Amino acid sequence: MSDIHTRTIHKRTCHICEANCGVLFETEGRKVISIKGNPDNPLSRGYICPKATAIADLQDDPDRLRTPVKRVGDTWEPMEWDDAYREIAARVAEVDPDGSSSAFYRGNPSAHDYALVLQSRHLQRAVGARRSYSASTLDQMPHHYVQYQMYGHVSLAAVPDIDHSQHIVILGGNPMASNGSLWTVPDFRGRVRELHNRGGTLTVVDPRRTETAKIADHWVPVKPGTDTALLIAILKSVLEAKPALRPGLAEVCDDGLDTVREAVAGFDIEKLSAFCGVAPEEIAALAKPFTGDEPAALYGRMGVSVCEFGALNQWLVQVINLASGNLDRVGGTMFPKPLFDLVGLNGRGAVSTVETARGTLPSVMGETPMVAFADEMLREDAGRIRVLFVQSGNPVLSAPDGLKTEEGLKSLDLMVALDPHITETSRHAHYILPPCGPLEKDHFNMFFGPLSVRNFGAYSKPTFEMEEGAKADSDIVEELAVAVHAAKNTSAPNIQTPREQLDAMLKASPAGMTLAEVEAMEDGVDLGPLEPCIKDRLRTDSGLIHVAPPELVADLARFTQSMAETADDALRLIGRRHVRSNNSWLHNSRRLVKGPDRCTLMIHPVDAEARGIVDGDTISITSQVTSVETTAEVTEDVMQGVVSLPHGWGHNRKGLSWQTAADHAGVSINDLIDTQRFDALTGNAVLNGIAVSVAARERAIAS
Repeated sequence: MSDIHTRTIHKRTCHICEANCGVLFETEGRKVISIKGNPDNPLSRGYICPKATAIADLQDDPDRLRTPVKRVGDTWEPMEWDDAYREIAARVAEVDPDGSSSAFYRGNPSAHDYALVLQSRHLQRAVGARRSYSASTLDQMPHHYVQYQMYGHVSLAAVPDIDHSQHIVILGGNPMASNGSLWTVPDFRGRVRELHNRGGTLTVVDPRRTETAKIADHWVPVKPGTDTALLIAILKSVLEAKPALRPGLAEVCDDGLDTVREAVAGFDIEKLSAFCGVAPEEIAALAKPFTGDEPAALYGRMGVSVCEFGALNQWLVQVINLASGNLDRVGGTMFPKPLFDLVGLNGRGAVSTVETARGTLPSVMGETPMVAFADEMLREDAGRIRVLFVQSGNPVLSAPDGLKTEEGLKSLDLMVALDPHITETSRHAHYILPPCGPLEKDHFNMFFGPLSVRNFGAYSKPTFEMEEGAKADSDIVEELAVAVHAAKNTSAPNIQTPREQLDAMLKASPAGMTLAEVEAMEDGVDLGPLEPCIKDRLRTDSGLIHVAPPELVADLARFTQSMAETADDALRLIGRRHVRSNNSWLHNSRRLVKGPDRCTLMIHPVDAEARGIVDGDTISITSQVTSVETTAEVTEDVMQGVVSLPHGWGHNRKGLSWQTAADHAGVSINDLIDTQRFDALTGNAVLNGIAVSVAARERAIAS
């Protein structure tokens, strides 16, 4: 029998980030020969970034676990699946039979696995866990909160229509590295090129000259955590130039714009300018695209979300787009109507509160803020988390105060991790259940169609058959749920397969297609460019946009008070990301981590000289939480008074299985960040503008 395999081209959607690019995998047997962009994909148009080329590394990773393992002392013992399910289920029934002391944490990769999303809820119900944590309260809850308050649904997002805009202004976002975040915009560079070809402009406001700022027409540095002042100043200019809403938009708004006008009237432009570090004339230039007639869009992302006024910032972004007449306008910001419609299928979501070890905290979409995560594990009363399930997450590196999070994980009576590696987080688990390789699973871009620059959707069937003994994430949680029900002597529900559920939800979406019809269209289903549709999309009880939600208007007073507080002269720490990285979970790919060290501290030459630091020095960074050491990168790409350390590194813990990541350990920025500061409206963690001191290592030792 011949061992020669025919080379085959498989069309697939990249599952690594929110861009969801179409990819061509050329394979021979189970070997990936090449990975290229799919030119026939109408959304990504042939573009892929380096992350897509690493999918083969994830599939073939020699460090990836292939069977369940159980921690026994300092060693890991392989297990059969049924034995692992039985032991875990018995421990759940023994330690926390009613689920009152159990919790789930879901990491970023979970959102890219539709089947896991659909089946995970069955495991949580079987366990009875009432507390849910996720990466969402680390970076994006301000978006969901504002969307709920203004438009009536946590997932109803208005995204920049970059394909038809004349002016794009980005605050605290870096789509050249992220390919869009809560904005699915693959081939961002190509789309900016088209923007420039039609005479349009791109402006980036950020404390760092990001990769996006380097292709922009203008870069405007701003002090970290002060974007609220800048946004208020821009809004005042817009309201002065455009006192009334444009026809058509006015009919779908309540009378809240007058409330907004009154609320910002007392702010002085000069004081706002001094607070944020952006000159008045620069503020006027930023406002100009929103006071004219050409379509423009304002987009605010991470930098304006992970601060104490994240929700207030996102509301101001929405109000500027609305007041300038650019909301629900071609070339402005628009609401997608994708193949799979989250807004039409689910309830509106919820904004409420939750009781924690830290007292009453905000809760958006039923989640407990991550700022309380470690405290909930370390508390000494009946409310302590004793049982934790971690799905595709690494909170030791992604949550504030990683050292405190580690202490909490050590205190658990039972921890189960769904993870292909022994990571900084899963090394504390009692059991690790590893999913199959990514090319052995199907894929559907469930969460990202509603954020896309085109009305689009795509389904990818598995590229390879499952390896013997391997299981998909969705199968693991479903089978474990059945085992937990058996251990508790409760009845397991009739659980539909993920495909059956997806098929039903696609049929219930506006396009009404079956999964079989979608699967047959390998390049994806293109429903065309974004179109004005706000009347059909609003989910508020009144059917109108709530322009001035009282909670957000009231938060302006809290911001006013913060402006009056005396600022110190400490350096302010911000994060950053790279196009070859995605949080912590791609760092075991040799092709992505190769090259120069990227876990460096960017520092402005003036700040470096004042501290006797030269490029390449080993330096210490100290916050009120702890100190870490890394390498100085002296550069004018950060503004004076600001230092930048990338997110997702810190693979310098013991006992890890991902050797490539450990060989490129770096340090974790989140070890420096405390859990005490958060956005009062959403509970979102504050990860930006952290006060730190920086010194050359010799100076740190001497002191």
